Parts: sequence; C-alpha cells; structure tokens
Amino acid sequence: PMTPQQQATALKDRKPVITPTQGLPPPPQGLPAQPQAGPAQMGSRQTPTQPPRSVAMVPAARGPVVNNQLADIDLDTVPNNLKREGADWFVVYNQKTPRTLNIENVYTLEHKSVVCCVKFSNDGKFLATGCNRVTQIWNVATGANECVLEDEAAMRATDLYIRAVCFSPDGKYLVTGAEDKQIRIWDIQKRAIRHVLAGHDQDIYSLDFSPDGSMILSGSGDRTVRLWNLESGKEVCKFTIDDMGPRDAGVTSVAFSPNGKLVAASSLDKMIRLWEVSSGHLLQRLDGHKDSVYAVAFSPDGQSLLSGSLDKTLRIWDLGRFGSNSRSNDTVTCRSTLLGHKDFVLSVAYSPDGNWIVSGSKDRGVQFWDPRTSQTQCMLQGHKNSVISVALSPTQMYFATGSGDCRARIWSYETLPTPM
Repeated sequence: PMTPQQQATALKDRKPVITPTQGLPPPPQGLPAQPQAGPAQMGSRQTPTQPPRSVAMVPAARGPVVNNQLADIDLDTVPNNLKREGADWFVVYNQKTPRTLNIENVYTLEHKSVVCCVKFSNDGKFLATGCNRVTQIWNVATGANECVLEDEAAMRATDLYIRAVCFSPDGKYLVTGAEDKQIRIWDIQKRAIRHVLAGHDQDIYSLDFSPDGSMILSGSGDRTVRLWNLESGKEVCKFTIDDMGPRDAGVTSVAFSPNGKLVAASSLDKMIRLWEVSSGHLLQRLDGHKDSVYAVAFSPDGQSLLSGSLDKTLRIWDLGRFGSNSRSNDTVTCRSTLLGHKDFVLSVAYSPDGNWIVSGSKDRGVQFWDPRTSQTQCMLQGHKNSVISVALSPTQMYFATGSGDCRARIWSYETLPTPM
C-alpha cells in the first residue's frame, strides 16, 4: 500500500482509495479535491438510536443558512482590489461584503511527510507541527527550525503519524498524540519525554490543555475523552460515548472552554457533546450536522461553540445557559450554518479577539468568516492538497496551516485601516 506521502504527491489528481479503519477518521493522507470515494467508506454511518431522556439533545434546527461560494470564482474575472496573488498562492475576497483584511505569506515550512497538525505556543513565539514520526518546533519570528522531537523507542517498522500537538500554557511542555494510542509529554528545554500517558485503545486525534495548565484533555478513536494530570501523568476522568450505540462514535476533536468548566468533543457519529468538568456529567448533545464532525472550538468569550464537518459546513452554536455568562435561556441553539467550502471541513479556529473564524478544508482552501454576519471575508488557496489543520497565534496577527502537500505555512492577516 502507498504511504500517505506517496498518495499526496503521486496521486494528486486521481481518485484516492480510502479504507475504513475501524470506524475512525481516515489516515492523514493529503487527499486531492477531486471527486472521490464518499465518506461512507470512512467507517459506517449507522443511524444513532434515541438518547436517554435524562440528557437534552439539541434538535437539528440549522439556524440561518448563509451561502458564501468563493470556491468557484474565476480569478481572472475578479477585480484587483478583491484579490491578492503570491508566487504560489492567492486570496479572493467576497464581493458582497467590504474587504477589511489583508493576508500575506510569511514562511513556508517544508516537511518530509503530510503535516497533520499545527499549533502555536501561548506566547505566540513558536509553532509546533506534527507529521510522520516527528514533531517539530519552529521559531515564528524567523521561520527557523528550533528542534525535532522523536521518540526513539517507538516502533520503526510502520508509519507513526503525530495527529495532535499542544503546548502547555507556560510553554515548558509540548504534548503529542499519535497513532500508537499514546500521549507523550515532552519537556521542551530538555528535549526529553517526561511522561507517556497510556490508556486509550485507539489513535489519539486531539489534545487540549486546561486554561490553568494542570490538566490535559485527549480525544481518541476509542470513543472516549480523557482528562490527565500533567504533574503525575495519571488519568483523572474518562468521559465515555456509550449513549448512542453506533460503533463509529470515535472522537475527532476536543476543547476546553475558556473558563475550564466545560469540555466539548466532536465525533464521527455527527454529534457534538458537552460535559461538565467538575462532575463529569454529560450536559448536552448537539445534533445538526449531516455527517461526521471533525473539529470544534470555543469562542474566546465562552458564549459560542464552532464546529466543522464532513458535510462541508461550519456551524456556530449559542451555548445559552452553558456559556460563560450563564444566560438563562435553557438550550443550546444553532445560530447559523456557514456554507462555502466545496469539500470536507477538517479544521476550525477562532481568532483571539473573536472577530474571525478560520476554517481549513479538503478543497485545499482556507476561509475567513465574520461570526457576527456569518459572511465569508475571503478564501485563501495556498496548498496543493487538503488543509488538514489551521491555528491562530494567541498574541500576533498570524495564522498557520498544515497540509497533505507536506508543508506548513505561516501567514499574516491584518485589518485594513479603511475597508475596500
């Protein structure tokens, strides 16, 4: 069988073969944006049974649906003030809304395999990238490679993709999650593994730190979300998806709320779940996406949750009484559904000020959206393959993308003094 790297390079414009992996997300192959085997091949899509009555489930009301189709625009027909072209990238701006952003490429970081994940440190000085066997840390100011972290004890006979990376808030540790079901806590200064967290039964797909830096959150294809103590390396809590019945409820993405009180997880069974950290109780199930949900992110103010799905849409959910302001309205509601990507939405993120939503897709594009209007501001095409991961710097106007084309790229985005 071809390696993900070979598929990303040799099969760019041919129909890829996606094999089911026990109902888990597909391998991080950079899949071309051509017609291809459908998501049904990525694991069964069984219809979930009705949930127990004790937990409210948000109905599938979509809220306003906003269609922003920039992906089909012919660049030659776009006025100069509504596009920006680089050597191997371009940005198209939405003609229906004022142009308020300018995007530039800052650095291109070459890798030897598919880049599965990108994440900035909390001080914005470093970017971590995960690919086959190795995690790398890059200097954001210079684009220089600061270090390469590889567990020499890991089995060498097979590929071992690093699917998730996350810096501790104080920047001392980098946590990585991989296909061998293990979570490694790296002491960055010593370039050494402090703890290996074992317990998950399937690949690790997502990691997050609690805001106070004491806990690590992990999501896995084994249908569990787990909480770990950083100091001891011990498992503190396990949030299990056993309420729905289907085999394909592997967890694809996890996130802590900004106040650390909630945990959100997206899953292959099209659901998003919210748990209370203090009690471990499942609070709510968010139902609305038509296909597996691959990404979740809380808004910086803790009032909203963002999701991205294989149904090609993003959704913004109003958290109501579960939001940080604990507004009295009882339920979580879908505020809007964002249409514009031509293929799977694989990654989503908020800007630190909450003014922008950024999404990466298998259509090779990155889109900036205004969460207040649900309008897309622009579409960036800067990769030759799927954009698997997007991340925004917590401190500067930078964002990063990781792709199946074996590149990570750092970009700048700036607000124009006067809209165009």
